[in-house]
Amino acid sequence: MATGNHSLVTEFILAGLTERPDLQLPLFLLFLGIFVVTAAGNLGLITLIRLSTSLHSPMYFFLTNLSFVDLCYSSVTTPKMLAGFVAGTNSISYPACMTQLHLFLLFVIADGFMLTVMAYDRYVAICHPLLYVTIMSPRACSVLVAGVYITGSVCAAVHTAYMLRLSFCRKNVINHYFCDIRPLLALSCSRTDINELVVFASGGFNVAATSMGILSSYTRILACVLRVGSGRGRAKALGTCSSHIMAVILFFGSGAFTYLKSSSGESPGEGIVSSLFCTTVVPMLNPLIYSLRNQNVRDALRKILRRNVFSGLDRY
Repeated sequence: MATGNHSLVTEFILAGLTERPDLQLPLFLLFLGIFVVTAAGNLGLITLIRLSTSLHSPMYFFLTNLSFVDLCYSSVTTPKMLAGFVAGTNSISYPACMTQLHLFLLFVIADGFMLTVMAYDRYVAICHPLLYVTIMSPRACSVLVAGVYITGSVCAAVHTAYMLRLSFCRKNVINHYFCDIRPLLALSCSRTDINELVVFASGGFNVAATSMGILSSYTRILACVLRVGSGRGRAKALGTCSSHIMAVILFFGSGAFTYLKSSSGESPGEGIVSSLFCTTVVPMLNPLIYSLRNQNVRDALRKILRRNVFSGLDRY
């Protein structure tokens, strides 16, 4: 069948995580709890940074955008999965499936580049502290963040455009809990060679650009830290990077395990588990990592709570 921007399939069925009825309710409650914690954590962190003048710096401006991106790409996939647990079956129209694919790719790619920008911010703060305010000016920060979203949008548009070229003939059951690239390619009755090439080329570009940016920043940070005379000074410098390093390991580790491997040697269950970690667990952990391991965030939270408590007591 010739390829084109059409499809005989007008609706897909998302297979979800399990077909066992006895597991539907426990899984619904589990992932509902994760999503609530994710939404509360990321929205809470965004609100805290907005309200606390002590956190109005480039580092926390980027952290606000990271929390926004985490919340967005979790919201693209999790609510639809939860609806499937309640309804028993989870159908999604062809246009909605392509939209979900596009939005997920946009935000997940933006997440990787946002972490790269945050690594550059830490490099400037540690290696060029006297020039930090000049280099990381509000205009420069805005340009960097705009570049992150533009890169995510372009890469997502390329993937979606090539997916729209494919035809889907009879099979319409997606062996996944959301419309992801590989499960959709497995259903197509068109040749998917070009799509597979785009996946590896785009993935290779994104991984190369982000990993080179992060490794370059941290190599220079390490060189600067080793020149610091006191051990206390080194610990303080590295302490500002610890939360970011943990976020990088979680995101890129789960992302590489999910996408940067051949689909032929991967079991469906293995792919779903790795995707679950990437789309539900990582967005939940990021705000916890930055709030629990960051002294400035903890101090700002205490001030906000203390101010609200005292103002509440004054009313009485």
